[in-house]
Amino acid sequence: MTITDFLGLQATHNPHRWILPVEQHLCTPADFLFGGAALAAGIKAMEETTGRQAIWATAQYLSFARRPAIIDIDVVEPVSGNYISQARAIAHVDDKEIIAVSAALGDRPSEHVGCWAECPDVPPPDACPLVKLPEEHPPNIHHNVEKRLVRGKFGFFNFGEPSDDGRLIFWCRFPGIDMSAATLAIIADFMPSGVGNVLQRRAGGNSLDNTIRIVSLEPSEWVLCDVHIHAIARGFGHGRIHLWSQNKTLLATANQSVIVRIHD
Repeated sequence: MTITDFLGLQATHNPHRWILPVEQHLCTPADFLFGGAALAAGIKAMEETTGRQAIWATAQYLSFARRPAIIDIDVVEPVSGNYISQARAIAHVDDKEIIAVSAALGDRPSEHVGCWAECPDVPPPDACPLVKLPEEHPPNIHHNVEKRLVRGKFGFFNFGEPSDDGRLIFWCRFPGIDMSAATLAIIADFMPSGVGNVLQRRAGGNSLDNTIRIVSLEPSEWVLCDVHIHAIARGFGHGRIHLWSQNKTLLATANQSVIVRIHD
């Protein structure tokens, strides 16, 4: 299945407008559209409109979209160069803006390749415990993604034991979904669960923004998620996540700020 099929993203007669029905499998347990799914839809709409692959994308979350809303996504491409397009996607329900996504898309020929981030040395997914979902939660986006805990507490579900260095590391698998920038955008938005790890409580956060930078789309059944919460202050948390393939290839890096939420 492609990520477009999973999202339910639909083209219209206008090549710059897309439609996203808010379905249950794209929602949080609170029954509103998962932020990573909204960012993924914006990225995919811009990729399809420009015909180019995302380099980076950043989202500003403005409001919630609850089922059974229909979201319109309007794409504009102010700049289309030889190698790079600069684009924006504005998602709205009627006249209410939900998310604004800006991105650069394209590829440049270059002989220079390297990676200086370090992949953590961890056990394989089969050797790590499955992150269990609370029984009281209705079906939601978490039921479509398998997570196996390496270290730390997956705060939103209060699963595991807090790490002593503030890092949450887990394996993540999206069964049957192709590798894409949009797929990685959904996985990267599990970063707020690291808030519960550092606070040693059942906690998470609502995203204020989310920026993802795509390095490689190497096929990988599992993605290793390395979360580091940098700081919490004034009711907000700030951190980053690195996404690695099973071959220790850096796929993407993302960072965001969140409104800290305690779920005890």
